[in-house]
Amino acid sequence: MSASTSPEYDLIVVGFGAAGLSAALSYAEATEDRAEPARIAILERSTEEERGGATRWTGAFLRVDQDRRLDTDWAEHVGRVSGGLADTEYCRTVEREAPPTLAFVEKHGVEIAYEDFPLPHTFAAGQPSMTPPASPRGGGASIVEHLGAALEKDPRVDIRYETEALRLTTAEDGTVDGVVVRGSDGRTRRLTGRAVVLACGGFEGNTEMLTRYVGDRACDLPLIAPGIANNRGDALRMALELGADTAGQFDGIHAEPVDRRTTKADSVLYGFSCGIFVNGRMERFFDEGRDTWDNTFEHVGHEIWKNQDQEAYWIADAKTLAIPGIMNSLLSDVPPEQADTLEELAAKLGVDPEGLEKTVAEFNASVAPGEFDPTRFDGKHTVGVTPPKSNWATPLDTAPFIGVPVTAAVCFTYGGVRTDLDARVVTPSGTAIPGLYAAGEATGLFYHAYPPATSVLRSLVFGRIAAHHAATAAQQSV
Repeated sequence: MSASTSPEYDLIVVGFGAAGLSAALSYAEATEDRAEPARIAILERSTEEERGGATRWTGAFLRVDQDRRLDTDWAEHVGRVSGGLADTEYCRTVEREAPPTLAFVEKHGVEIAYEDFPLPHTFAAGQPSMTPPASPRGGGASIVEHLGAALEKDPRVDIRYETEALRLTTAEDGTVDGVVVRGSDGRTRRLTGRAVVLACGGFEGNTEMLTRYVGDRACDLPLIAPGIANNRGDALRMALELGADTAGQFDGIHAEPVDRRTTKADSVLYGFSCGIFVNGRMERFFDEGRDTWDNTFEHVGHEIWKNQDQEAYWIADAKTLAIPGIMNSLLSDVPPEQADTLEELAAKLGVDPEGLEKTVAEFNASVAPGEFDPTRFDGKHTVGVTPPKSNWATPLDTAPFIGVPVTAAVCFTYGGVRTDLDARVVTPSGTAIPGLYAAGEATGLFYHAYPPATSVLRSLVFGRIAAHHAATAAQQSV
C-alpha cells in the first residue's frame, strides 16, 4: 500500500469473540465523532450462526464484586502460582479497567447477574466465600449477541464470515498495513488497514499445534465447546512471522472435567468437592478437598488427561444430594446416574462393582470425626489413605448413590502472543510492532495454573485497550 493510497479500513479485527467484539465496538465508539467515518472490518472463520468462538459457549464467570471490581488478590494470585513468571502489571491493568469495561458491556444490554452457587469459591480477596459469583445473564452468548447486534447496526462495520486470516502484510518500514484472507470460495485477497487486532483465540482447535507444544496424546483432548474448533493458532502463527515475542506456558492448557455422556458444550462438573474421584481401575487419584473447586477443577482435568487415560468417575451419595442447589454445580444436561447400592451404580456406569465397593470401603474407613460443612474449609479429612482428602470427607454410605463418568476437555491454551500494556504486539526486545495489537486468549499470560473467572474479562478489557490506542494513534497521524 503506497503512502498515497488510503486503506480500505481503519481497523481490521480478527475474531468475533469477547476480545474482538470489544475491540471493534470500542473503536467504533471512539471514532464516531470524526468528520470522515472510520471503517472497521471483523473477520470470522465461522458461519454467522456459529459466530462467537469460545465466548459463545461459556458461562463466563466474572471474578468481580457487586461494584464490578476485580478480586483484589487476583494479580498476586497469578504471580504466586506462576512462580513469578506472569506479567503482574498486565493483571493489575485488568483490575484497574474491569469496572469501566463491564459498564461498557452493560451499556450495550449485557446484564451482569449474581446467582447463588452451592459451594465456596475464592473470588473475593482470595478467601473462601459463599458470595454469589458474577456472570452475564445468559452466559457468554449474551456478550456475543448484544455487542454483535450493535456492530451489525453500524454502517461503518463490515462483518466477514467464513473468512480466514492467512498472513499479515507490512509496509516497507515494518508497519502492519493489512491482512491476506481466504473467503468461502477459496480465493485469497488482501484487505488493507491502518491497524490490525488479533483476537482469534489460542491454538486449542489445532491438533498439530497442540501436539507440538502440549505433547503426546493431545489428540485425545476433546474440545469443551464447538466454537473453539476455529481457534487454530492464527494469531500466534501470523505474529511470529513478523518476529513477535511470546508469553505464557506453551505446554500448559486449561482443561476441565466434563460429563462424557453428553455432547452439550461446557458440561463441566464443578461440584465434585463433596464426593470422590476414581479412575478406570476404580482407584482414587486426587485430593478432592485440597482447595475450593475454583482452585482445583483445572488440576483435576489435567490429571484425568495426563495420567488417568481420560477416564474417571465422580461418586457421591445422599449427603451431597442434600446440599442446597448442588445440581447448579453440575452443568451437564444429563442428570447423574443414581442407584440404591454401589453395585447397581457400578452397573449403570459400566465399571467393576467389586473394585468400586473396595475403594469406597477403604475411603469410608479413613474418614476422621468432625462436622461436615460444605460452605467452608471444614477440616473434615481422611487418615491413612492415599491420596488423602483434606476437607469435606464424609463416608459414602447413604443411598441414593450417584455417579458421573467424566473426561477432560480442553478450554484454552496458555501460550500466546506477548503484548505490552497498550495491547500492542511486541518483539523479544519489547519493541512494539507498529499497527499490530492482540487481545484475549490469543495472548499468553498463565504459567502452571489459571486462576479462573477472568478469561472473558481480560479479553474484554484488552480489546478495549487495543481499540483506544489504535484510535488515538490514527487521530495523531492525521
